[in-house]
Amino acid sequence: MNDNKIEQIQDGDGCCSSGHCHAQDPSESSKLKTYSPAIVSFVLLISGIVLDYYKVPFFTNTIRLVWYSVAYIPVGLPVIKEGWESIKNGDVFTEFLLMTIATLGAFAIGEYPEGVTVMLFYTIGELFQGQAVSKAKGNIKALLDVRPKEANVIKHNTVVAVKPELVRIGEIIQVRVGEKVPLDGVLLSKTASLNTSALTGESKPDTIIKGKKVYAGSINLEGVIEVEVTKLFKDSSISRILDLVQNATTRKAKTELFIRKFAKVYTPIVALLAVAITVLPYFFVSDYVFRDWLYRALIFLVISCPCALVISIPLGYFGGLGAASKHGILFKGASFLEAMTKINTLVMDKTGTVTKGVFKIKTIKSFQLTEEELMTYVMAMEANSTHPIAQAIMKYASDKPLKATEVIEVAGQGLKSVVDNKSVLVGNATLMTSNQIDMPKETESIVESIVLVAVNNTFAGYIVIADELKDDAKSTIQKLRDVGISKIRMLSGDKDSITQQVASELDIIEARGGLLPEDKLHDVEMLKKNTDVNVAFVGDGINDAPVLAVSDVGIAMGGLGSDVAIETADVIIQTDEPSKIVTAIKISRSTRAIVWQNIALAFGVKLIVMILGAFGIATMWEAVFADVGVAFLAILNAIRLQRMTWD
Repeated sequence: MNDNKIEQIQDGDGCCSSGHCHAQDPSESSKLKTYSPAIVSFVLLISGIVLDYYKVPFFTNTIRLVWYSVAYIPVGLPVIKEGWESIKNGDVFTEFLLMTIATLGAFAIGEYPEGVTVMLFYTIGELFQGQAVSKAKGNIKALLDVRPKEANVIKHNTVVAVKPELVRIGEIIQVRVGEKVPLDGVLLSKTASLNTSALTGESKPDTIIKGKKVYAGSINLEGVIEVEVTKLFKDSSISRILDLVQNATTRKAKTELFIRKFAKVYTPIVALLAVAITVLPYFFVSDYVFRDWLYRALIFLVISCPCALVISIPLGYFGGLGAASKHGILFKGASFLEAMTKINTLVMDKTGTVTKGVFKIKTIKSFQLTEEELMTYVMAMEANSTHPIAQAIMKYASDKPLKATEVIEVAGQGLKSVVDNKSVLVGNATLMTSNQIDMPKETESIVESIVLVAVNNTFAGYIVIADELKDDAKSTIQKLRDVGISKIRMLSGDKDSITQQVASELDIIEARGGLLPEDKLHDVEMLKKNTDVNVAFVGDGINDAPVLAVSDVGIAMGGLGSDVAIETADVIIQTDEPSKIVTAIKISRSTRAIVWQNIALAFGVKLIVMILGAFGIATMWEAVFADVGVAFLAILNAIRLQRMTWD
């Protein structure tokens, strides 16, 4: 940095024009505002109950009414407002209306403490729900919300700190040690060591050389680096994924949609039943007392309130989405959590999905020369090549570097040159044959990429270059079978011989290679013609996008996968680990189990207490438990998803 001037562009948040900032923590202020109504109501309610219990003389009927009314207003008024707003919007029969009628009715018959208690417990239940949802949302965002607040743009030898949204393509940004890269770009500095764990889940630092891509969210570990911006902030991969995640809950699961529709029909029915409980006994009961039957009707209303269902089911899916995010799995909506539970067939790509997608030397076989001598000749030839195979060869460690003179590229065959006064050929079988070089038969059976080498017109050896399997690829296949995914297929654009070999290593029986994108699409469409088959496809490339779109569940390897694949997929494996597919299946199944447990709990308890209430056995306190208590239990049950382990 030395003499570079840093010019801060403030957005004004939290500070006034005079430069004095407010000392109060806004989060603390927000919490106080959220919880204070319930606290005030609780204190007044408990005080009133104590005064009632000891029969304090001044606590007369009028004062009692005023006291409990003041206790009711902080928690009751917001619910009454919500009910009124719903009525104005055409949604009459909601839990807000039911709670309002039940609690005001309790006041009308003199049951003031019970009226306040019902509304207070309902409010506390809503606060618990809010906390649980916030925690789940926090888990969802935490994985990807690594966006820095500013970017240091170099302008006229001055470093200007601006919001990342204001940086244009082509501008050069500076990233200091420990800072996050704010936008996607190309590295201008010689090298950079970056922590990409927030993007890929890989804890090992990634070393980037000049000209290579750098992604927003990476953390610079060594030295000041400069990056030329290639994408606007809104177009960066991480911003698009985060946007998809934030909107995930707008895609409702079928169970959740059903419950909301059910509640709209269920609520007016119980309202009419409450009226019937109040009025009809007049015609059939000889000692009919209006107050008693109204009390029973109010109890019935409180019990029947569907808030436990309406709260706990979406919360269950929130919990599932949050738990998945903690494990590096991003579901784009609750509907895909549910769809994942039905998957019985898995189709997967090869390169970048079960393999690392990076060439690596697998075998070196030398004849007459030592291994190091053979590699020294080859490295001299490949030193200036940018081909992935050449880059894999150049990773070989050698203490005897040589230089090649007049390297000639033979199109489609390989390279010719002179190294250390010896003629050297490096290429494929065609290059050897055209130069009348005899090759051992063993080279004909090798299916991976092979580099053949000849020195002074004599075959000197060969190097096998292959893409290696991901560390958890083999165990993933067995784990998939363990969770009931018995039909597993591999479809790849790579050579069929290589695809078959990889499939054999993974114990996958059905595999096809040499496929175009339309071939993969056709294969999956044929599978889907069987209505009993629910297909998940796993891929990472642009060519996988059509298949990801047509599958029942499309799963993308999001760490290093293409932007198109990530946007098309329904589920993103952010860590690029195939084993996370099994984790996603387990989480989705656990989420479904939790949701149905909550449904059974809510219906079971409510049905029992509703019957007891209609016959005058249950009091308002049992009604409170059947409503708010069940909601509490459902919330606690849903929170369990955040604490479970699936690996």
